[in-house]
Amino acid sequence: MDVGLRVFTWLNGKLVGDDPYGNRYFVHKANRKRDGREMRWVVYNGLAEASKVPPDWHAWLHHSTDALPNEQQVPRFDWQKDHMPNLTGTRYAYRPPGHVLQGGKRERATGDYEPWTPA
Repeated sequence: MDVGLRVFTWLNGKLVGDDPYGNRYFVHKANRKRDGREMRWVVYNGLAEASKVPPDWHAWLHHSTDALPNEQQVPRFDWQKDHMPNLTGTRYAYRPPGHVLQGGKRERATGDYEPWTPA
């Protein structure tokens, strides 16, 4: 976290909750508004990566809901997966068959592909 955000949060922030990943969520303690809406922000645990914010907190941050995620019971469906941060650029990133880091070989086209040639 940079020094400016740390000082601003210390002076103006009121902690309203945190998520399982250690991110902390704040509102302006003087009820200051920006564009007519309550100021809300997140202080990330570790690297500031927006994909580390779970969907329920994302909805709260973006004023889709005013209820705090830890105050409401959001139904969880069987088809929902657990939150995963963006893994692009890490060794856990998805690399399909044929990717350079997966050997660079892919299966041949099935014959339904015709390359374009200029007339």
